[in-house]
Amino acid sequence: MAVEEIESADESTGARAETTATATQKLYSIAPGYTVNVRSGPGTQYRLIRTLPVGSKVPIFCQRPGETISGPYGTTNIWDNIKVGEYVSDAYVNTGSDGYVAPRCS
Repeated sequence: MAVEEIESADESTGARAETTATATQKLYSIAPGYTVNVRSGPGTQYRLIRTLPVGSKVPIFCQRPGETISGPYGTTNIWDNIKVGEYVSDAYVNTGSDGYVAPRCS
């Protein structure tokens, strides 16, 4: 079984923890041939944290509405939370759905 390590941070305390994504945490592919910007919130006005390389796969812990973005998987205002404080537009993530596939972020 393949296991991918995911590092997360607790925003309230600044503590860092590692969790393990296994078969219970689905990973979604980023659109082939694309690098994707990871933002601190659900829109391009939020700080750029990093860029995911071509061929990346990401977990989706929760989703929230934000800026509307057009990409290879359509036009959407859904943003995927892939790590504490990190979001990517769902327009670049192959979820197999035009709607929400995870709980809404609180």
